[in-house]
Amino acid sequence: MRIVKGIGIALGVLVIFAVALSVMFRQEILRLQYQTSLFTGADQQEHFVRQEEYYPTVNMAASEDPFLFENGKPLILPATFTYKSETFRTNAFLKDTDTAALLILKDGEILYEKYWLTGARDEQWLSHSLSKSVISAAVGLAVRDGHIKSIEDPITNYIPALKESGYNNVRIKDILQMSSGIRWDEDYSDPNSDMNRVGLAMLLGSSYDKLVASMVNERKPGEYHRYTGMDTQALTYLVAEAVGRPVYEYLQEELWRPLGAEHDGFWITDRHGRELGLGGLNATARDFAKFAELYRLGGAWRGIQILPADWVAASVTPDAPHLQPGDNPLSDHSLGYGYQWWTPDSESGDFTGIGIYNQFMYVSPKNGMVIIKLSCNRYYASEDSPKAYRELETFAMFREIIDSVTPPDIAD
Repeated sequence: MRIVKGIGIALGVLVIFAVALSVMFRQEILRLQYQTSLFTGADQQEHFVRQEEYYPTVNMAASEDPFLFENGKPLILPATFTYKSETFRTNAFLKDTDTAALLILKDGEILYEKYWLTGARDEQWLSHSLSKSVISAAVGLAVRDGHIKSIEDPITNYIPALKESGYNNVRIKDILQMSSGIRWDEDYSDPNSDMNRVGLAMLLGSSYDKLVASMVNERKPGEYHRYTGMDTQALTYLVAEAVGRPVYEYLQEELWRPLGAEHDGFWITDRHGRELGLGGLNATARDFAKFAELYRLGGAWRGIQILPADWVAASVTPDAPHLQPGDNPLSDHSLGYGYQWWTPDSESGDFTGIGIYNQFMYVSPKNGMVIIKLSCNRYYASEDSPKAYRELETFAMFREIIDSVTPPDIAD
């Protein structure tokens, strides 16, 4: 009887210990559950609005003078659009890609705004690689303020700790253009890929700066475009070192509040407080639209030149052979590239930020339009098929929307 009683007490202690551990490590447990669900076809709508429950975060506070877009003439979406001779029903496509927010602006006025799933006007959504375009802006601000003398400088002028890495003597410009020459594997399905090394660092909360310093060189910089998330993380490290303060603080004062952000934006960080610049910004659709509008307007906002106009122009202009859109043997992608912005083609002048799971900040300056699409496409990268990505179909939908507002003969 005493043995049974002793076993019962021991089991009770174990249960209490297990409960205590689950409370102490609740964030880590939730983080593990979330990360292991990615790229499996699992529904992500609950996850992309709960990132602060999974990771350490830092806030960019909303503006004390928030800017509110005015409403324009309401837009009825085109019923269909065509991509590669295949016709898609617009509403079905939005549903198939698990769209959470679609916001369409013309000349700074809202023509269409709708939310689905867990999306909402006041909901901060995980942007994934849309964050890269914001980090690019942070570099531009640091150049504007003289913290970075020139993007022709090697990054190691500002971060001596990278002299033993593949980033030694690599120009900041080459890193901005994802042409650093760093060896990088973005394969989400390969547990040993570089991208999944980032995932492991996120899971453990380990240093993103050390991850940057672990990169090795594969090619001569400035000659080949390879989409490399670690390049953006290197730029995040650069801005922090150059300005001498956390990136989120700098962006809060120099970008977020001047734009009149309606809501806080927050960044995922490692346990040392370094922002996940390659994909960790969470914000509302309207605040992403303000950022995209800033670029549509050449860096000017409400009478203030926040970003230099020449910086914005260079950011969205492929300026070397390896950065040009199309079938390019010097690039691993068919889209063109600027400073952490994509260019779909050489003719339209359009440019876009793109995040996995189908996040978009699409800008068409010639037509005065901005389109924000936030999504949680559950099938993203779950199979090796173009239909598991959907970026190019989405561009076709955007062009149909733009043409419905500004017909091509008028736009020309």
